[in-house]
Amino acid sequence: MQVKVKVLIIIHLSVNFLDLVYWFIYLVLLMNVNLQRKIDQIIGVFICRILSLFNRNRRPALPPQGTRRILVILLSEMGSLVLDHPMLQLLKSTYPQASISVLQFKKNREILEIMDVVPRDNIYTLDPSSPVKLLKDIMRVVIQLRRRQFDVSIDCELFHRISSILSFLSGAPVRVGFHRHTQEGLYRGNFINSPVLYNPYQHISQQFITLAESIGSDAFPRVKRLVTPLNAQLPSIQLTCAETEAFAERLQAQRPIAAGKKMVLIYPSGGLLSIRAWPLESYCRLAERLLKAGYAVGIIGLKEDQSLAETIQAHCGHADCIDLAGFTQTLRELMVLFHLAALLITNDGGPGQFSALTPIPTIVFFGPETPALYGPLDDKTAVFHLPLSCSPCLSAYNHRNSPCDGDNICLTSIGVDAVVEKALNMLTT
Repeated sequence: MQVKVKVLIIIHLSVNFLDLVYWFIYLVLLMNVNLQRKIDQIIGVFICRILSLFNRNRRPALPPQGTRRILVILLSEMGSLVLDHPMLQLLKSTYPQASISVLQFKKNREILEIMDVVPRDNIYTLDPSSPVKLLKDIMRVVIQLRRRQFDVSIDCELFHRISSILSFLSGAPVRVGFHRHTQEGLYRGNFINSPVLYNPYQHISQQFITLAESIGSDAFPRVKRLVTPLNAQLPSIQLTCAETEAFAERLQAQRPIAAGKKMVLIYPSGGLLSIRAWPLESYCRLAERLLKAGYAVGIIGLKEDQSLAETIQAHCGHADCIDLAGFTQTLRELMVLFHLAALLITNDGGPGQFSALTPIPTIVFFGPETPALYGPLDDKTAVFHLPLSCSPCLSAYNHRNSPCDGDNICLTSIGVDAVVEKALNMLTT
């Protein structure tokens, strides 16, 4: 008996070591998406197969009233935390006595705090800014999670293997997550003992709700529910007059615009997935037309997006075309800017989701991904999307690795005239 226990301990330590190696390599290659996918495919599959040896055929019986602690894992997508909000609200109402926690990357913590949906002490983070920090965080967080003795872990990632491995290491006896079942998709082992059928025909917020409803279900597939229209009640960020006025004064002092002009914000970056970006030339022409119509244009983004802003400024040659890339230091400051501006025009990404928490009307461009799955959950957002035969080409089944050769005509075919017309209509109504 003692020999068996020792063997299990050795195997468990080996699995943790492999997991750390996997994370280390994943971080080292963080800026190269294709290498990320390759490492995930080779090492991730191996770790998942090892962990599957620990899988039990039947999950522990856990009636809903016995659920005390629930862990939600949603690491990488900051915008998805907004789309995850209806599921978190459902968990709170279904299990009012349960403590709900979230595991995410440190950079995404602020949006969860802004939405104020879980206590701050229940937010666990991993810092991927350096290999050493990440490795330390993994060891620290896994220990913390196991000490909390979670009853349920809900893996909200689609087919990434990292989150499923962390779900296993959390020690939760009930592990909820998307599963490919008989469909094609990415292998993640068979240790998800409450597997939910991933449905590419339903909005991701609806699928997150299905994950929550799988707790306590014995159906197969785990949940068979009637999908009704989602009436999402997203929180509105609460700002003080003092912080709004202070930000407005700093904005006017450092990036002055003509008095009385409404400002349109544009976000031309595609982030790590440049294929999601409407052409820069189109943004240049859009900004030029808006300036001629009497509006100021603010170009938002990260500090590394300043070259995009400079290109647009050089094209327009107008004092009211303002470089705001890197100007906002926090997500909350970006939200304040949204309160001061009249319209946001953005590629598919975080800003288009964050704007749903503010009063600003928004235009979002979709192409490689579809609004049917990832459209914002508010009624003041207009979507431009051309349903081409090859769109969407980024999906859970291909690890968001588009087969496109870079000629993303799903976006290049969206005309500037149509966008300007829609923008002016939204600005005047």
